[in-house]
Amino acid sequence: MSRPVNFYPGPGALPLPVLERVREELLDYEDTGLCVMELSHRSPHIIRLIDDTVARIKRLLGVGEDFDVLLLQGGASLQFCMIPMNLSAPGQKVAYVDTGYWATKAMEEAGKMHREVQVVASSREENYTFIPRLDEVEVDAKYLHICSNNTIYGTAWDRYPRVNVPLAVDMSSDIMSRVVDCNTVDLAYAHAQKTLGPAGVTVVLLKRGLYDRMETDIPNILSYAMHAKHNSNYHTPPCFAIYVMNRVLQWIENDIGGLAALEKINAEKASLLYECIDASKLFSAPAQAGSRSRMNVVFTVDRKDLEEDFIGSAERAGIVGLRGHRRVGGCRASIYNAVSLEDVETLVGFMRAYEKRHSS
Repeated sequence: MSRPVNFYPGPGALPLPVLERVREELLDYEDTGLCVMELSHRSPHIIRLIDDTVARIKRLLGVGEDFDVLLLQGGASLQFCMIPMNLSAPGQKVAYVDTGYWATKAMEEAGKMHREVQVVASSREENYTFIPRLDEVEVDAKYLHICSNNTIYGTAWDRYPRVNVPLAVDMSSDIMSRVVDCNTVDLAYAHAQKTLGPAGVTVVLLKRGLYDRMETDIPNILSYAMHAKHNSNYHTPPCFAIYVMNRVLQWIENDIGGLAALEKINAEKASLLYECIDASKLFSAPAQAGSRSRMNVVFTVDRKDLEEDFIGSAERAGIVGLRGHRRVGGCRASIYNAVSLEDVETLVGFMRAYEKRHSS
């Protein structure tokens, strides 16, 4: 069966070798005769799965024993609440950089929890088309929060700011897409449904030194310390999502060759697509140079009368997921880890042919 070329923004594409392996292992996980979804979360098989997944995440991200990795549920949206609950108390100051939709949502959730939210920088006045420059910043707050990649506006941080308080980073849409010095980060989180696996599991990376400054008068289910104490098994974890993510991590390590190799592929994909758009008289990319995302290439069809036709024509050609977010409209190609260079070449060829047909 011919599969569509998938540019959906999330849930996004999964590597075909991983999907084929999941199909093969679905009815018999590790010679148990059972599906991984049928096994007790207290069984040795699931405990080993969690341990192996955590070890692979640490190895790929290049962090040591001073970090914990938690495998939680609730997506990034739950982290918008867990971070202020764990790292601050009501009435205390918390700081955010506003780079668009998801960063704004994180700020709003902190405000609802009666924290004093400070916006230390924002690109709102220019429609979030760039990342504010914050190489070093002094903050009077319990932490600083940033969103590393902004899926809706197509912008991304090329390097994280140095800051005098704990730095929390939403890496939901670019984790494991490039080499990052995670030792400059105190807490990072990412739901898996874009670059790591299926929806249902959220990775939280945090420095163990943070526990000493965490709040304790919060529900256990929302406590990082409680989940760390129980090795991400405080309650029933999302075993199937963890399993698929584990296979994606194996694909990154064994098939691709690690993050440096994957970063090179992702850079080539993004360059190819941006070069096509920048050379075009029909398509435009609003994100400013120096702030452009490698994961979410946001662009417009400058003839608005052709936008729906372009998206529909692409779908009929087997290229899906190009419609932009409802907040901003336009188009977006999400070129996550599982989207191949050949997939991007197919899109570029289609865009050039479409422009040629409508150039008169």
